[in-house]
Amino acid sequence: MIIDSHAHYDDEAFDLDREALLMSLQGGGIEKVINVGADIEGSRASIALSEKYPFIYAAVGVHPSEVSELDEEKMHWLKEASSHEKVVAIGEIGLDYHYQETDKQLQKKWFLAQLQLAKEVKKPVIIHSRDAALDTITLMREADAVQIPGVIHCYSYTKESARDYLELGYYFGIGGVLTFSNAKKLKEAVSYIPMDRILLETDSPYLSPVPNRGKRNSSLNLPYVVAEMAAIKGISEEEVIRITTENTKRLFRIS
Repeated sequence: MIIDSHAHYDDEAFDLDREALLMSLQGGGIEKVINVGADIEGSRASIALSEKYPFIYAAVGVHPSEVSELDEEKMHWLKEASSHEKVVAIGEIGLDYHYQETDKQLQKKWFLAQLQLAKEVKKPVIIHSRDAALDTITLMREADAVQIPGVIHCYSYTKESARDYLELGYYFGIGGVLTFSNAKKLKEAVSYIPMDRILLETDSPYLSPVPNRGKRNSSLNLPYVVAEMAAIKGISEEEVIRITTENTKRLFRIS
């Protein structure tokens, strides 16, 4: 059975059929899902989903594009929420420089603050890094991230950058982009990254794999990612599922 280590089933894209879709996952080969908060509202919703569905776990955190909402009161809420029995990580947190109007200093401030929170509450982190490779690894080193287990979500950098994250003991979240014909850089990175450092993820409702690219994504699409990864690694699909499931359970300490 597959674990989807990163989804957003609280997203409005699922408002019309969320219950039916979630109830179909286990029959479709999906054992567990980690629903990841992108802001405070999404973090609350993730906890609510984890309370309703036994196979869903939650991560709480604020995405770099949403950090303008953060203050000390909300950081205190995140700390309290992290003690919930179904909360397995702080995330998604990080840096995103894709848009020119980005306040980089504000992002750095709250990335460091959430890294420190994770260290304090002894939870792994789920890191979002887009067009910010150098600053991400610099701040992680500054925060002594080798002491904070975690995953680089939706990994999109080179195999050379992967080496830096491997030195810190990090995992790599791999999803639908791996199946894209123009994902040469990612395919090279996945070929290089050891299997015991790879997690499967969807980022649902985003980044559907081929042949469903452009449509709403769900955990049910993960077999396409498994097949592509097996081909790249030269192992069976069953091995991909077994290893990534073990990795996810080990990182997030779920049984």
